[in-house]
Amino acid sequence: MTPVVAGGIRGAMHPIIVIPSRLASTRLPRKPLADIGGVPMIVRVARQALAAQIGPVVVAAGDEEILEAVKGISGVRGVLTDSDLASGSDRVHAALADVDPDGAHDVVINLQGDLPLIAPSSLTAVLKPLEDPAIDIGTLAAPVTSDAERDATQVVKIACDFDGTDVTRALYFSRLPIPWGDGPHWHHVGVYAWRRTALERFVALAPSALERRESLEQLRALQAGMTIGCARIDHAPQGVDTPADLEHVRGLV
Repeated sequence: MTPVVAGGIRGAMHPIIVIPSRLASTRLPRKPLADIGGVPMIVRVARQALAAQIGPVVVAAGDEEILEAVKGISGVRGVLTDSDLASGSDRVHAALADVDPDGAHDVVINLQGDLPLIAPSSLTAVLKPLEDPAIDIGTLAAPVTSDAERDATQVVKIACDFDGTDVTRALYFSRLPIPWGDGPHWHHVGVYAWRRTALERFVALAPSALERRESLEQLRALQAGMTIGCARIDHAPQGVDTPADLEHVRGLV
């Protein structure tokens, strides 16, 4: 596949998309296989990744049933990873060691397996922050559009300031509505574009104090001095964390 041209400073990137997925979910058991319009959710996510046309697509599965669900999708490779891995980032890292041990892909997009409505254009957008060589990790931010969204603890907010640009640096992430005072709030969309070197460093770190306190993995990176850049998108895609979320998404397809 043709490398993604990411601008004059960074040059051509060679991305790969990895979708970590496992059946053990406390709020919605067997979530990856949930039926949405006759299609398992993990299949819908994989198809959106393919539609982005920016690199190979890998499903890093913690269970054989997930591999069975995606094995008929042309262009998608399934890899079985240890079901006891602590996080999606660890699962992505483990899958990369299998499918790309020589590091041909210098950037990996970690696409959550519970975003069946993610726009392919968002997967292109998450690469934009990496055009700046000072950024270790790219992610996505969308405007918060209601007080309920701002105040919901399941919606992660980003302290950042776009100031008329489409890419900016993330200063902090929280489940509380940050920053305080008048002005826009930004909804964090949990899709990441990792430089391979940054991912290697991250998974070798112990969980940080702020990460444990907020239950937000990205704070481990910030506490370690890593830089996270945010690309602005227009709308946060509906994720699926609960049965209510699943019914909502079913009504949208």
